[in-house]
Amino acid sequence: MTDTVPAPTAAEKEGTPARRKKKTQARQAQAPKGAPSPARKVNPVLERLFELYPKMFGARFLPLKLGVFEDLLAQHPDEFKREDLKVALGLHARSTRYLEAVASGKQRHDLNAVPVEPVAPEHVHHAILEVFRRRQARSAEDLRPQLRARLMEAIEASGLSREDYMLVVRSNDETANAVLDEAFAELGARNAKREALRRAFEASGRSVAEFAEMYGMDPAEVKRTLAAARARPETPDPA
Repeated sequence: MTDTVPAPTAAEKEGTPARRKKKTQARQAQAPKGAPSPARKVNPVLERLFELYPKMFGARFLPLKLGVFEDLLAQHPDEFKREDLKVALGLHARSTRYLEAVASGKQRHDLNAVPVEPVAPEHVHHAILEVFRRRQARSAEDLRPQLRARLMEAIEASGLSREDYMLVVRSNDETANAVLDEAFAELGARNAKREALRRAFEASGRSVAEFAEMYGMDPAEVKRTLAAARARPETPDPA
C-alpha cells in the first residue's frame, strides 16, 4: 500500500520557506536603496547609565569593578529599580563590545573610570572564547589561529603556571580545551626558543648588535626576545 500525500492548500503554499524567501526578496527590492534599517530599541536604564557615566557606558567600554551593581543602587536609590538595573547590567555585560574589553585584559574600573583591580585570568579567558565563538559564527574563515594567539597572550599575562591556569579555566567544552592545549604547546615551543637564544647570547660574550649580526638577525628583535626570556625564565611544559 502506498501512502498518498494530499496536495498543499493555498495557505500552506503561502507558508513554505521558499515562498517566504521570495516575498522577503521582493520587499527588499521595493525598499529604497540606502534606506536605514529600523533602529534597535535601547534599554532605558542603559541610556540613563550612559548619561550618568559616559566614560563607562559610552562609546568605549571598560571592565566594571566587581560589586558595581550595589554601588549603583547605593548612589542612586531613587533612580533605578533593582530588577531593571540587574537586567540592564546583564545586557551590558553580555554585549560583544564589553566582552572584548574584558578579553583585552584591561583592569576593572569603578564608575569614575578609575582602574581598581585586575580582571581574573578565568574571566579574560572565557571572554576571549565567547568573542571568538561569535566572530566564528559570522565568518567563513577559520579563526582558530587568532584564538590560539589570544590565548597565548592571556596565559603569559596571567603569570600562572600551566597547572594553575588549567585549574581555573578548564571546562567541558572539548573544542575550547583542544585549542588551549595547542596554545600551551606553541607557547612552550616559543619560550624554549627564547631561552635557547638567551643562553647562546650570554655564552657569546658579544653585544646585542654583534650577536644579531653574527646570526643574521634584527637587533631589535633579539633585544625583545632576550627581554621576554628574562621576564619568564621558566618555560611552560609543552606536553
